[in-house]
Amino acid sequence: MNWRIIFKSLKNRDMQKRLLIVLMLIVAYRLLAHVPVPLTEPTKLKEVLTSFLTSSDFGGFLNLLSGGALSRLSIVLVGLSPFITASIISQLMTRAIPKLEQLHQDGETGRRKINQWTRIMTVPLAVIQSIAFIYILRQSVLAGNTTVLSNTSIMEWIIAITAMTAGSVLLMWIGELMTEQGVGNGISLLIFAGIVAQLPSTLSTIGTSLFDVSKGSLSVFGWFNLPVNPTIFWITLALLTVSLFTLYILVKINEAQRIIIVNYAKRVQGNSAYSGIKSVLPVKLIVAGVIPVIFAVAFLSLPAFVGQVLKATENPSYRQVADHLITWFQAPNPGNFTGDTAQAFIYPAIYFLLVILFTYFYTGIAFNSKEIAENLQKQGGFIEGVRPGGQTEEYLKKTVNRLQLFGSVVLGIIAIMPFAIEYLLYNFTGIQNANLAIGGTGLLIVVSVGLESLRQINSRALMVTYDDYK
Repeated sequence: MNWRIIFKSLKNRDMQKRLLIVLMLIVAYRLLAHVPVPLTEPTKLKEVLTSFLTSSDFGGFLNLLSGGALSRLSIVLVGLSPFITASIISQLMTRAIPKLEQLHQDGETGRRKINQWTRIMTVPLAVIQSIAFIYILRQSVLAGNTTVLSNTSIMEWIIAITAMTAGSVLLMWIGELMTEQGVGNGISLLIFAGIVAQLPSTLSTIGTSLFDVSKGSLSVFGWFNLPVNPTIFWITLALLTVSLFTLYILVKINEAQRIIIVNYAKRVQGNSAYSGIKSVLPVKLIVAGVIPVIFAVAFLSLPAFVGQVLKATENPSYRQVADHLITWFQAPNPGNFTGDTAQAFIYPAIYFLLVILFTYFYTGIAFNSKEIAENLQKQGGFIEGVRPGGQTEEYLKKTVNRLQLFGSVVLGIIAIMPFAIEYLLYNFTGIQNANLAIGGTGLLIVVSVGLESLRQINSRALMVTYDDYK
């Protein structure tokens, strides 16, 4: 990153406008996260929801991705999940249906049509998820409460579902507006903002535990005592060290790339002839960036969500299936699997495999070897020792596959590392419900989106300051 150019670009009106748009849209999103669904007794609802979220890793993760909207029963609690699901479906269909793939290759017009179909698909998915959320909250979370929602009519439920669907569609529009008018990917930035918004609450919880000296204080070489809990202090220090190391590795693998030298044959443009020109084709170690993690988490959330819905029906025939789905497909806490420890490893194993799978899947969409090879051939470019056309395509495919194999495995290991740390914490200290897996996923998303946004800002800064270097 060229920070000098970035700071210099802040004087440019267009750059100021784009950054201001991003900031204002994020503020609007955070304000929407505090707008409650129009249901009765919001204070008691919040108390019940807080109790539910603290006892459920699944609920805690959904609350993380929604930026705390779930704990407030906000109109945006469904969040961007319907749009992400619709994007996965549309991309799978694009790869599977030749006509859609041809439409995708037609250029900007074709991609706009596919994006429009994705937006249309988001609406019914948002309705379904809103109904499922309301049903779960009413049947399982609010069950047994005689005062909360006791007088809620069907019309009020319909209004609540409509408000939640509208909130999800509004978030999708804000994300796309941020992409067009701002800097970076708007959808990723909204997820980033939602996770970062939980940071003050997390730090407050850690600080409360750290300065709780009811069980003793930390002795420093017997000279004096620090007013901190010794156990929490060493655990916090260890987690901070691991987090910094993980952060370093994440930055490295996000910035790592393979440089391919491209040579160009003699070309004539106007009265000038050019020959012996060399250029570079950078291929990132992880072309897909943060998308595999977001897709893997969204995909894994679905079975647990279905399990919660089945459990809320209180039908005995669905009970066993619901229990298995909830047990296997939610972020495990090792202390909950004392009877069958193997179950604790089902979720991390599937998570690891899905990160690898989605890395390859999205790379195939983002990096089109055939299209790049054809463009190089049309422009008279070639890779030394590789014939233009089909051989160049095969060379690029092989290079990208090798890079993605290493990159996806490293990304998968980093993704499941919090599970291993949480398991060790339980076995050596007895601490459970640490929710490190949730924090680890958030760290992955925050770092990847942050780096990608800085790259976009750096590119925009180079564009707006280009005239200054002529």
